[in-house]
Amino acid sequence: MNELLKRIHLNPKVMVGKPVIRGTRITVEHIMGELATGMSAADILREYPDLKEEDIRAACAYAAASLADESFEFLAAE
Repeated sequence: MNELLKRIHLNPKVMVGKPVIRGTRITVEHIMGELATGMSAADILREYPDLKEEDIRAACAYAAASLADESFEFLAAE
């Protein structure tokens, strides 16, 4: 997993400091959003030819690591 996380870059001068795939301006948030809407990894790779499969896995690994120490409360639907 550490090798995957090396593909993620944080810089306050790039995309307001959001985590991006190294060498791009494609945010982890964007990749996760695309996956959440039902896009497959293959769809994302077609849409963003500069990405590699490892970049998508790195975004997922970063999201998982970011959530590992967080606690969330879900609001009940009214």
